[in-house]
Amino acid sequence: MADTTQQRYSILWADDEIDLLKPHLLFLDRKGYEVATAMSGRDALDMCATRHFDLIILDENMPGLTGLETLAAIKQSQPHIPVIMITKSEEENIMNQAVGNKIADYLIKPVNPNQILIALKKHLHSDRLVSETAAADYRQEFGRLSMAINDASDISDWMELYRRLVFWEMELSDTATDMHSMLEMQMSEANSAFNKYIRRNYEHWILPDGTIDSDNADTLLLSPRVLPYKVFPMLRGGDKVFFILIDNFRLDQWLAVKPILAEMFTFDEGLYTSILPTATQYARNAVFSGLMPAQIAKMFPELWVDEESEEGKNVNESALVQTMLQRYRLPYKFSYNKINDSVAGEKLLRDFANLFHNDLNIIVLNFIDMLSHARTESKMIRELASTNAAYRSLTRSWFRHSTVMDMFRGIAAAGFKIVLTTDHGTIRVNNPVKVVGDKNTNTNLRYKVGKNLGYNPRQVYEIKQPARFGLPSPNVSSTYIFAGGRDFFAYPNNYNHYVTYYTDTFQHGGISMEEMLVPLITLTPR
Repeated sequence: MADTTQQRYSILWADDEIDLLKPHLLFLDRKGYEVATAMSGRDALDMCATRHFDLIILDENMPGLTGLETLAAIKQSQPHIPVIMITKSEEENIMNQAVGNKIADYLIKPVNPNQILIALKKHLHSDRLVSETAAADYRQEFGRLSMAINDASDISDWMELYRRLVFWEMELSDTATDMHSMLEMQMSEANSAFNKYIRRNYEHWILPDGTIDSDNADTLLLSPRVLPYKVFPMLRGGDKVFFILIDNFRLDQWLAVKPILAEMFTFDEGLYTSILPTATQYARNAVFSGLMPAQIAKMFPELWVDEESEEGKNVNESALVQTMLQRYRLPYKFSYNKINDSVAGEKLLRDFANLFHNDLNIIVLNFIDMLSHARTESKMIRELASTNAAYRSLTRSWFRHSTVMDMFRGIAAAGFKIVLTTDHGTIRVNNPVKVVGDKNTNTNLRYKVGKNLGYNPRQVYEIKQPARFGLPSPNVSSTYIFAGGRDFFAYPNNYNHYVTYYTDTFQHGGISMEEMLVPLITLTPR
């Protein structure tokens, strides 16, 4: 019986022996499809000019216009219509031409009705079927994820849980289902529990002198350990390595660009944990120095830039890398390049071959961080990246069409490994938390550092002894506070403007899985 609850799709089937296919036509009619027929390619084109069809089936071997010729004409006038080619021939050149003309499917005669039905479902019903299946699967997974949130006891548990949640976020984001709002609630629940976990455990990751506890090195990879534990062993093993850091690069964004790179590389995928604050000044300097921020300020005061300074906070990264190589007694030749725009990317590409002589090449890409800030300031960008899915789409488009893609191609062709990572992620905020600070308090919305902060201690994670946590103290009585979940800090003065302007913007610096659990991938050329 026909499924009357679904749209009745209109099909055109062109075959010079259409009379022999009446059983197939009757079968499709019973399944709810309206099938029109044509006995030649010319007839098919004439019918396409006067009627709308949702899908076209073409016999390859017809008198007059062949199936391939008819296909080419259809793709010129109506490229959006999926076309299924049916042929007796298994010649490779015919298949190549069909694929080259963006054929939707290719079936070899004789075909039975169920083969046709499967092809129709694949190309006409896939969105609905994917949505229904994804929704049903997530409903089953919901309870297991809730248990995992309650049971997570160490950072590896949280990383695995975050991977699962991001998987479902990407599965559901492009489907027509109401399950996505349920997932958002579950992600908020997970972040609330993760915030409590960090409050309980972060202090234990750091020794009383503000350095990282080395006893848990195998299970806890923090920002200062990324290069020593992931890159230096590769250098010692004789590999030449490109270390590419994309500022503000989240796990879901990595998964969005991963298919673009899959033809060139194999992947060893992992996560590491960013230190607090999850902000460029702290987390990235920690990555490039192998030190906690307070250690940098103490050992290399000329290379640390305080919060109050007008100077750029990451202007000494190359020098910090040099100090780390010297500390580890690694006599490797390295380069450092920071790419802020296409001009800088093109300049680097022109000199790219020179990089192959180095043992270690560090490239910092700032586009995504710039996009995040531009989204806050620009109404147009906010519209373009209105959701996490849209944000990922912009990331993927930039990656595919920028000089970055040329860099990855060049590295793959040269046979070098890449370690791809970030310094921190970002989260879309929507819950204002009032805080009071003096004129010297920093402007970041996810963390504050100052000597006269006013806040509700139950709403924040507070650090009153910065040195104990590896953080510098701009003043003797400096306190750090961190927002968790989707909170952001707002001043009571001009509060309504603050809330209106910053709600649903992407921010970083605080505590969330999206900010702290960030991708760390080794790419090996195929």
